[in-house]
Amino acid sequence: MYRVGDYVYFENSSSNPYLIRRIEELNKTANGNVEAKVVCLFRRRDISANLNTLADSNARDFEEESKQPSMLEQQKHQLKHRELFLSRQFESLPATHIRGKCNVTLLNETDVLTGYLEREDCFFYSLVFDPVQKTLLADQGEIRVGSKYQAEIPDKLDEVDSDSRVQEKLETKVWDPNNQLKDPQIDQFLVVARAVGTFARALDCSSSIRQPSLHMSAAAASRDITLFHAMDTLQKNGYDLAKAMSTLVPQGGPVLCRDEMEEWSASEAMLFEEALEKYGKDFNDIRQDFLPWKSLASVVQFYYMWKTTDRYIQQKRLKAAEADSKLKQVYIPTYTKPNPNQISAPGSKPGMNGATGYQKGLSCESCHTAQSQQWYAWGPPNMQCRLCASCWIYWKKYGGLKTPTQLEGEVQGMSPFTSSAGRAKLLAKNRQTFILQTTKLTRIARRVCQDILQSHRAARRPYASINSIATITTSLQAPLKLKAPRGAPTPINRNQVNQPRSTSALLGKRPFDNVSITYKDAVENSVHRSKLSHWLQAGGHSLSTNGRPFALGMRAATQSVIKRQKVSQGDAPNPVVFVATKDTRFVSKTSH
Repeated sequence: MYRVGDYVYFENSSSNPYLIRRIEELNKTANGNVEAKVVCLFRRRDISANLNTLADSNARDFEEESKQPSMLEQQKHQLKHRELFLSRQFESLPATHIRGKCNVTLLNETDVLTGYLEREDCFFYSLVFDPVQKTLLADQGEIRVGSKYQAEIPDKLDEVDSDSRVQEKLETKVWDPNNQLKDPQIDQFLVVARAVGTFARALDCSSSIRQPSLHMSAAAASRDITLFHAMDTLQKNGYDLAKAMSTLVPQGGPVLCRDEMEEWSASEAMLFEEALEKYGKDFNDIRQDFLPWKSLASVVQFYYMWKTTDRYIQQKRLKAAEADSKLKQVYIPTYTKPNPNQISAPGSKPGMNGATGYQKGLSCESCHTAQSQQWYAWGPPNMQCRLCASCWIYWKKYGGLKTPTQLEGEVQGMSPFTSSAGRAKLLAKNRQTFILQTTKLTRIARRVCQDILQSHRAARRPYASINSIATITTSLQAPLKLKAPRGAPTPINRNQVNQPRSTSALLGKRPFDNVSITYKDAVENSVHRSKLSHWLQAGGHSLSTNGRPFALGMRAATQSVIKRQKVSQGDAPNPVVFVATKDTRFVSKTSH
């Protein structure tokens, strides 16, 4: 059961960590589904590197001020996964995407950071992240708990000791209850002060425009600002009624005292109500974003006076009526569907590392274990990384690995805030390398038929066809010598013209087919190195230009020439450049 105010996990992707949100409202849509209006909280992986540096500096200052116990490097690494950043960004998400509850608290000096690691689903925050401005600021709602916020109480004086402090420097007296006036006299003076205030508002042009009626002026004159002015006047004149009366009405006219309710215009009051709806009672942000020409004290005073008006009571009733019509709680059943990132069947044997498309013998990227009931694919697909069941749950909840690795930082670069160009660059950088190793028979064939095949020349044109019939005919007619004379260069036939059929009588058992392969085909199919030994044992079949049998996948003359395929930036491997020396270029020109 999930209620308003709960911190919950939301799942927006099967491979990404959970989103952490706070439920503000639960609304039922027209089609019967439930949507949750939530407040967004962000992880370290969701903000930029500069803001992470600022968060690290804030964490170091907190540890020094609160005198935290020393921690291991792994504990510091895992503690970063428990830190969140509050924001004022709202969004609506389907309630069916909720995957569980968590606990988020505001960090204060009395907290021990290692205690968060000992509790499951427990997070903390101390900074506020603005996704629009890309800023990270301290939370203004910090609870001031700690030694530096405690008052210093002086020692109690003995009965025989006298107080030598100067009271005028410590406090200011604004009212003396032991005065010579009686309560009826004070009440009469307060009535006179209200009447003077009403008359002063009638004489003031700006006040008469805002409060055209007499009863509105009288109501404004009856507020606390008039009473405070009257009592201060009595205190300053030594509670002499005659002097106090003359002070209320000086020679220039009656004194007009106005509070914040009168100083603010109607448009400013509307801006304040709009800001209060958005930010709540965060007066610093209200002043900064909506009312920068007002002082903070003016905003606070207006709020507490605004709460006494009918406008506040009406808005409170409307909100209460809206709250009654909305859902208070919603029941979401436990999510039991299998995750698409599972790479081994649930019925497989424990500790099985093999899976379709994955190499055997791989261990968990986080805890490096080789035994797990269930494996999950993690990271870019080309890296073929995996996590065990417990580390996968840790990744989904906390957005990181248990042990610090360089690979985790690279995978965190795949967050939603990363650009598409950065994603492609990351995938290209992490491209796996491979080695193409040939057998001894293949290397011997290159040496023996070096004067006929001319592999170096053919390698410069990998998509041009090689006349295999002419090459085989020349190799069969020429006597086998250790140093064969260099013959004419093998013609490279781009158009794959038809070859003469007279060569079919060279071998009596079966004729040759008119076959033409490319050098690229020969290189790509060199992984079938066992085919050559099978051909020797079988008594011989048609040979390719390098002395190897035609493996499966080689193109015939009737097939079209292989076309170049465009490789995307993300799928392209790291570029490798070979620069030939002057001697190499000279030998290449003279030998061909």
